[in-house]
Amino acid sequence: MTGAVRGAGGAAPFGAERDPARVVAFSDAVIAIAVTLLVLEIRPPDTGHLLHGLVTLWPSYLAYGITFLLIGQVWANHHVMFDHIRRADRMVLFLNTVLLMDIAFLPFAAAVLADAFRHGQGERVAVVLHGLTFEVAAVLFNLIWRHASRDRRLLVSTIDPAGVRAIGRRFRLALTWIATGTVLGALLPALGVVVIAAFIPYYWLPVRGENARRRPAGR
Repeated sequence: MTGAVRGAGGAAPFGAERDPARVVAFSDAVIAIAVTLLVLEIRPPDTGHLLHGLVTLWPSYLAYGITFLLIGQVWANHHVMFDHIRRADRMVLFLNTVLLMDIAFLPFAAAVLADAFRHGQGERVAVVLHGLTFEVAAVLFNLIWRHASRDRRLLVSTIDPAGVRAIGRRFRLALTWIATGTVLGALLPALGVVVIAAFIPYYWLPVRGENARRRPAGR
């Protein structure tokens, strides 16, 4: 891919479309930091009985595992999306920045979730906060993909319309699934966590059309 079109003096003009490689690299760095910060929220128990103390930290292990795998899904599907985005304009840069801001908030949401279940207080609020943080990420995925796929202006030529629709359906499903888990969490916190966690194995399945079509040789 080539870089942004350069204006006078070699500077890219305002609103220019750019190679998304730097967007992906920056996103990878932020996501890597976010998943690393998750484990820092698990503190050694300050009790004389170490085994018992470690066992009582189970909410932290649960919040860590669920959040890590969900962020992993964000990372994987971010790559699926940007594999098909040929150019990144100002709107893509802005929406992706907001997405990264949301992802950076997830270690805090996971810590709140773990603390609520460990102390048996505020579980509903904690599940809703955790779910809403992922729901915001799902909204931003949909906005980025909808903007990039509009008129196919920013997409590579190797993805067919069926692939565009398949990726869009997967992103819209995330909106409904996570929203359902969040609403249920406001009523029955444990059920909300189970529904959101059930999202993990399904969403790791490949998206039909996520692999670009190979062009026949000689064309």
